[in-house]
Amino acid sequence: MTANSANISASVFRLSPLIRITLLSLYIALTVPLPFLSQVTAAPVPPKFLWIGISIGFVALYAVLTERVTVDDQGIQVTYPAWVPSFFRKGWFLPWSEVKELKPRTTGQGGIVYYFVSQDGKAYLLPMRVVGFARFVQIVQAKTGIDTTDVRPLAQPWMYLILLGLTLLLLLVDGWAIATALTTRQLT
Repeated sequence: MTANSANISASVFRLSPLIRITLLSLYIALTVPLPFLSQVTAAPVPPKFLWIGISIGFVALYAVLTERVTVDDQGIQVTYPAWVPSFFRKGWFLPWSEVKELKPRTTGQGGIVYYFVSQDGKAYLLPMRVVGFARFVQIVQAKTGIDTTDVRPLAQPWMYLILLGLTLLLLLVDGWAIATALTTRQLT
């Protein structure tokens, strides 16, 4: 297919629920024990401030995880819901006619991410954690004429399943730590 030969209606791609659940659960597992431990150890930061910080952080993480990618006959657009302030997460739109190339870049962890490079040289990160990624890159190829056969998601689902399993184990340890902290507080 050549660029712009496939007529498509708008398709919306959202972040994978597996990724969203895993990252939110990991955040909870890493942060929720802190106020309890703060109280037991008489840390200088009061538990109330930790709860406020944890809540703000959770909302911020959830906001990042609400990313939506829309592709249609005009171009590709990354958006966030109206409740997410634009100064926090700014979306973008790139018309298909402005896409010059798709450039791979190696991440610090050894993975590969891809950037759309526009005619004026600006780079736009290719969303790689969306449900239906294979269909998404097929649309990109059909609309731009860029070969996307070697483009793969950054992380495979099994990686997130392992992380989710480890997070659930961490939550069990958290439950023990919180129960111990509450018992210790009652004894003192």
